[in-house]
Amino acid sequence: MTDSDGADRAAAADLSSVHVVVPLRGVESGKSRLGQALDAEEREVLVLGLLGRTLDVLAAWPQAQRVYLVTGDAATADLARRAQPTLTILSEPRDGGLNAALRAARDAAAAAGATAVLMLPADLPLLEVAALDRLLDGADAALAAGNGHPLVVVAPADARGGTNALLVSPPNLIEPSFGESSLAAHLLAASQADATVQLVIDPALGFDLDTPDDLMRLDTDAVLALEQRGQQMLAAQAAST
Repeated sequence: MTDSDGADRAAAADLSSVHVVVPLRGVESGKSRLGQALDAEEREVLVLGLLGRTLDVLAAWPQAQRVYLVTGDAATADLARRAQPTLTILSEPRDGGLNAALRAARDAAAAAGATAVLMLPADLPLLEVAALDRLLDGADAALAAGNGHPLVVVAPADARGGTNALLVSPPNLIEPSFGESSLAAHLLAASQADATVQLVIDPALGFDLDTPDDLMRLDTDAVLALEQRGQQMLAAQAAST
């Protein structure tokens, strides 16, 4: 543990400046498991639609002081910037994968003044402002119950033992461990950091679109809306070239 890590562990939680980090590998390589149901072009449009919808919701959420997209794909960064010009784009580190990208973005947010960081994937088709408000309400309740003790708020995925939202204050309190069994890993890390922990079970946060079965579960109108949003993002790029 570094000295700065120790300082963060001793610091009180503070929700006054929440920054949000959204990771995305790239639209062409994303959601490969949907290949059984969609061709490459359809997947690209769907991934873009999910990203666009996520950024739209975050832009409409007043509590998000700053939103970061961390990606290693220049085309994705360009599309996202056109969709949300105020977005902060960060390049994904060359080595280390998803969690290394999240750590780098988290550190950038902390350096920019974030007192809390929310890590949120771009594959939550039911995400809405009200769900983010409920997540922050859970954080506020835990903050009060813990008398300002360091805080970890987790929204579990409704399948596969994953994590669909992770809010941490102070930002460097624990390391992101997204991937297989990430919920258990985050809860263990929070316990080891002696943090106040809040689980937020919410259908709008729990459902992530990752497999053909997930796609079948999603309402047809919701799928069409995502496809439309993806096409809008592609059209905006085409119109500017």
